[in-house]
Amino acid sequence: MSALRVVIAEDSAILRDGLAALLADHGHRVVAAVGAASGLDDVVAQHNPDVAVVDVRMPPTFTDEGLLAAIELRRKYPRTGVLVFSQWIETRYATELLANGAGGVGYLLKDRVADVREFVDALMRVATGGTALDPEVVSQLMGASRQQDSLARLTPREREVLELMAQGLSNSAIAAALTVTERAVEKHIGNIFTKLDLPPSESQHRRVLAVLRLKG
Repeated sequence: MSALRVVIAEDSAILRDGLAALLADHGHRVVAAVGAASGLDDVVAQHNPDVAVVDVRMPPTFTDEGLLAAIELRRKYPRTGVLVFSQWIETRYATELLANGAGGVGYLLKDRVADVREFVDALMRVATGGTALDPEVVSQLMGASRQQDSLARLTPREREVLELMAQGLSNSAIAAALTVTERAVEKHIGNIFTKLDLPPSESQHRRVLAVLRLKG
């Protein structure tokens, strides 16, 4: 493939310039680089790049601005590949970015890219409609998916009990809040543990683990 036209969205000036220099050394052209996700749409519309390299946590809140911008980029400019390049795995929106098995998308972790050639090859793959996913990203996304599937198995009442558990209520307090017997609450909690695949364990507190599933 001929030289790629690349846009970079990275808040670190050092990383931004370093990526630009690295890509130039491999014969590719960075047509624009921005330090905030808010500027990504404009430069993509202006330059029509082959691929955009986007960090996850960017100004102003440094949470998920970059990933949300990447999702919007995929929606508006489906012919532009998107490679998320970050030290963070954000499962909440990454699944949406990678939905439907669509090509032209990737998610790599900065601290796990040990070879420059591999990074450039991954970028070219994404630019030509392929995918590039770090195995750790895949593992965490699969874990998040299974977690959501297990929560979906709960009945509305079991979900209600779990939410009250998350508020720190005891079994008797949950029973009073739902106007049921404490025995009924114990049964619901047992069902929750079963459906969330939380067997009895001497080293782990199932009540805490169940609440963490809800918060995850």
